[in-house]
Amino acid sequence: MNPPQILILPGWQNSGPQHWQSLWQEQLGYQRVEQHDWLRPLRGDWIARLEDVVLSTPTPVVLVAHSLGCQLVAAWAAHSQNTQRVQAALLVAPGDVERAELRPLLTSWSPVVRQRLPFASTLVASHNDPYCSFERAQGFAQAWGADLVDAGELGHINVDSGLGDWPQGQALLDALLNPLIHR
Repeated sequence: MNPPQILILPGWQNSGPQHWQSLWQEQLGYQRVEQHDWLRPLRGDWIARLEDVVLSTPTPVVLVAHSLGCQLVAAWAAHSQNTQRVQAALLVAPGDVERAELRPLLTSWSPVVRQRLPFASTLVASHNDPYCSFERAQGFAQAWGADLVDAGELGHINVDSGLGDWPQGQALLDALLNPLIHR
């Protein structure tokens, strides 16, 4: 059985060169799902782009999402007829698109899709994330059927968190991949 292709799903404004997602892509050969507009993200456009990439990938995929990318996974899974192509998802620091200050900037992303994901998932949340309270992240994990990992106080789990290539995150991804590879 071929190993799954890892798809990197950055959030709003993409992940810069020192973000752990970019480092994983560079070091491990994971594939980034490039969106057409990182600054003015439209949920429908992002869903369509993810669908295109999932369908064009010859092997099953595992999704590694950060921030708005987590909301993309939930929205895509609620609409796609191809969710069986996804084996698992690592959802890191989901952005809360229903926050008052984010709604005007991300108009097409509200309400949050709260439907159970049809594949294994782990959600990693921080207690001091400026874009999503830990309590809201817990609610997303419950709604999506994801295992919740408490990351402590790591902010938005991004470059500002000083994580480098974030080996703890890679270990969480490996834990998701292990049962898939050894079936």
